[in-house]
Amino acid sequence: MQWVHLPDRDSWEVLLKRPTKDSGSLEGLVDEVFQAVSADGDKALRRYTQTFDGVALKDILIDPTEIAAASETIPEALKAAIELAYENIYAFHKAQQTPPVHVRTREGVDCWMENRAISHVGLYIPGGSAPLFSTVLMLAIPAKIAGCSQIVLCSPPNKDGE
Repeated sequence: MQWVHLPDRDSWEVLLKRPTKDSGSLEGLVDEVFQAVSADGDKALRRYTQTFDGVALKDILIDPTEIAAASETIPEALKAAIELAYENIYAFHKAQQTPPVHVRTREGVDCWMENRAISHVGLYIPGGSAPLFSTVLMLAIPAKIAGCSQIVLCSPPNKDGE
């Protein structure tokens, strides 16, 4: 990861430039990947990880000891910033929860609106040129507040398979 501190305005355009692809040309490939994963499961995931990321994975799940070890490398100031972001994002999304709304539009016609969580959600966290841990917060916190019973996080490995 490259850290940039107080860049000159002249460098902003280059720093903010993101790689882009024509989404239309990707549609067929995405469909192919979905079909392969549906048919072959983890075997297809390993094959596509090798193809797209250049990494041969032994396991597609991260061992909890790896997560604990990675957590130890994060500076305390960054952990505090992440915690503050978590609290702010949580407060914002928690405020969006609403109780069921009941309306009688006519005699004998009762209508209501109720928000319900999707039970299982998958969150894709991009890697590549600009991995953003903020994406984890922005996706996982609302899922947690909503009451999703299973939240699965997926992210591509780095070149070392981590």
